[in-house]
Amino acid sequence: MVCFRLFPVPGSGLVLVCLVLGALRSYALELTLQDSGKATCLYAKWQMTFRVRYETTNKTYKTQTISDLGTVTYNGSICGDDQSGPRIAVQFRSGFSWIANFTKAASTYSIDSISFSYNTSDNVTFPDAKDKGMHTVYHPLGIEIPLNELFRCNSLSTLENNDVVQQYWDVHVQAFVQNGTVSKNEFLCDKDKTSTVVPTIHTTVPSPTTTPTPKVKPEAGTYSVNNGNGTCLLATMGLQLNITQDKVASIINVNPNTTHSTGSCQSHTALLRLNSSTIKYLDFVFAVKNENRFYLKEVNVSVNLVNGSVFSIANNNLSYWDAPLGSSYMCNKEQTVSVSGAFQINTFDLRVQPFNVIEGKYSTAQDCSADDDNFLVPIAVGAALAGVLILVLLAYFIGLKRHHAGYEQF
Repeated sequence: MVCFRLFPVPGSGLVLVCLVLGALRSYALELTLQDSGKATCLYAKWQMTFRVRYETTNKTYKTQTISDLGTVTYNGSICGDDQSGPRIAVQFRSGFSWIANFTKAASTYSIDSISFSYNTSDNVTFPDAKDKGMHTVYHPLGIEIPLNELFRCNSLSTLENNDVVQQYWDVHVQAFVQNGTVSKNEFLCDKDKTSTVVPTIHTTVPSPTTTPTPKVKPEAGTYSVNNGNGTCLLATMGLQLNITQDKVASIINVNPNTTHSTGSCQSHTALLRLNSSTIKYLDFVFAVKNENRFYLKEVNVSVNLVNGSVFSIANNNLSYWDAPLGSSYMCNKEQTVSVSGAFQINTFDLRVQPFNVIEGKYSTAQDCSADDDNFLVPIAVGAALAGVLILVLLAYFIGLKRHHAGYEQF
């Protein structure tokens, strides 16, 4: 934990900020604000990602996912006073910021509003944006929580506004902390109150180095995404999730009979989201490259484990399931999508088409076995050439020997 002084706050003296930055790509944040008497006045821990749709210079639209915030600062975070309520202010990347405001009533406090500002002049995040500059989205919330209770929402929460989608999970926050001690009494969000954990196939071993129970091949399911014009994404696959958390390895087979699919389709990106009673969300994000091929670019996941904990991680820098636009990608053999050192997905009987689906049917498939054939072709050609060379040499030596035998007859 790192603590540092920010600035004087009227009526509160100097504020101490202590934070812990997680190493996951889904980016866990933890913040503790202390007043001039070093008493905790606000505590928050949460994870968040952003998805921004923007217009490019060639008049197409792209969607950029922001899950790795980079270096984070908290300038402007305050405990609050008689004139203004508590505020969490986060700055990251190049001109990006996120602010949560709190208010207080007689017996409750509220998460009053959230605002998110992003900078399309950031050429790393938006290299081909048409309109450069700052953009801000604002969401009034008004979530009321009893005083001296910790608000908890492990479930995924989504805020959508125009071209921005904000996602939050593993949220723990308490403003107006009483007597400097964060409360052990939790006020649950509605999703956490109704969520249940019913795993499908789950094997736990004491150590990731221990030989796990033999894996059972998961059943293949068919999933689809519809837009206003019909089916825009098709996927058929058996999915097996391999998770390592706190040195405990887990294997979860996704049951297609209890798994639901949603998503969205755009010109250059497509999203397939799966969820069930165990899986809060499992996102497969596809993208177009070079205007003629598609591939799996991103995977985001949040899963309820049998021990009551939640495993969440994201990676938006993948490169799997590459195929030409207008076709589908197929692989009947087992494949592994390595999202991180702690999370891999094994796929079976896979076929996906995230773009250009016609009449709800798959187009001609590019088989992953073609990748293997690419290695066999040069080997076969080389072997054939070697065979021809040997035959030529043999013919030459046989002919030479006969020629010498002819001279000996004279």
